[in-house]
Amino acid sequence: MQAPQYHIIAAAIEYILEHFLEQPNLETVAAQVHVSPFHLQRMFTEWAGISPKRFLQYITADYLKQKLQHTPNLQEAASIAGLSAQSRVYDLFVTLEAVTPQQFRTGGESVIIRYGYHNTPFGPAFLAATVKGIVSLGFLEPGQEAQVLAKLHKDWPQAQMVVDDPFTAHLVRQIFSAQRGEKLHVLVKGTNFQVKVWEALLRLPLGSVVTYAKIAEYIGHPKAVRAVGAAVGANPVALLIPCHRVIRKEGVLGEYHWGATRKKLLLGYEMSRADSEEHPLL
Repeated sequence: MQAPQYHIIAAAIEYILEHFLEQPNLETVAAQVHVSPFHLQRMFTEWAGISPKRFLQYITADYLKQKLQHTPNLQEAASIAGLSAQSRVYDLFVTLEAVTPQQFRTGGESVIIRYGYHNTPFGPAFLAATVKGIVSLGFLEPGQEAQVLAKLHKDWPQAQMVVDDPFTAHLVRQIFSAQRGEKLHVLVKGTNFQVKVWEALLRLPLGSVVTYAKIAEYIGHPKAVRAVGAAVGANPVALLIPCHRVIRKEGVLGEYHWGATRKKLLLGYEMSRADSEEHPLL
């Protein structure tokens, strides 16, 4: 999917959320995003597999609170998903490795990082990777290309940066493919605490949500809820390390580094896919 289609879908969902009490019909929403009702319905259904109205159900606070009750802890959630042939747990497809202490201290000295910019079903994205794994994946708003590259230089000051769209395009196709042929590897640069949080996030099954407090309990630091929040916010690899699945206990989605609207769409998309028979990747 091209980026403009994503932005039309995002704008439609935002309008519905803002005008929920008015119960806008398809014609009204389509007029707001400047497409025909037929085109919006078809575009949205092709993207999410369900109608906009049905999609909205998945991202309401009441529904999310129900989801939290159904997955009371990460261990149980991962076990349930692992026992189901139709469910997918991210760590079946993603392996996480932390950089060596030497690489951490030297800022990636002797490391070659290849990067590129690509369209995805969730808008334009920036991806950077070494031969050992993906080090950065983030979604972009218009004009942010230089900003994300500068952030990569800051995180890996001594690494050699090489623009290589063919190399990163192959990884993007794997990430957003319905059928992965091989595991994806993630190489992260963080503190021991951050890495523990990111590893815990990999245990979250498709279509599930969890609170910051549950993450803190799972990693053995039940009082470190704020620190968990900071680690979630510092996640350098969107989607593959699914920090978008962490929400507040009230069912409120909370902040997201790559935008609140994108978090709603990621969660709604995943929940609709988890409820479908096909169970594609996301």
